[in-house]
Amino acid sequence: MTREEKANIIEELSEKFNQNDHFYITDASGLTVEQINAFRRLCFHAGVEYGVYKNTLIRKALEKNGSGDEDLFKVLHGFSGVIFSKEAGNAPAKVIRDYRKGAEGKPLLKAASIDSALFFGEENLNILSELKSKNELIGEIISLLQSPAKNVVSALLSGKNTLAGLVKTLEERAN
Repeated sequence: MTREEKANIIEELSEKFNQNDHFYITDASGLTVEQINAFRRLCFHAGVEYGVYKNTLIRKALEKNGSGDEDLFKVLHGFSGVIFSKEAGNAPAKVIRDYRKGAEGKPLLKAASIDSALFFGEENLNILSELKSKNELIGEIISLLQSPAKNVVSALLSGKNTLAGLVKTLEERAN
């Protein structure tokens, strides 16, 4: 690979780190090309992007963005792939978890950055997959805010039949 090609990859990676608020660094060593392609397809269907890059190129792209952290650089060894997600911080974790149902234990989570919060190690995968996205949280808040109004409307609507029945009964008694 020439210096120009490396510079292009670093620039491309740097743009991806800038454009995506969430990224995961994984270790997919030991997977065959077929298995990696199956994982990429799963990522594509989930709306996330997966790419395999050299560790030095990942490090230089992170340094260029200023988003590099010394602890993050420590996980850049071996076979590294990066999953980028624009929308949901939990989407890559869910993809990894879903893929593992068919392939034992791979890919492994090395690190994750969600809105500049860093998570390291495999033990955080379940926590990350259960995180709620921003849209899910907004939806929950809206439904909580709508709940009292729905209860009032529901009570009024159910009460009209009762009220009408009472008036009719009183009217019949009066006759």
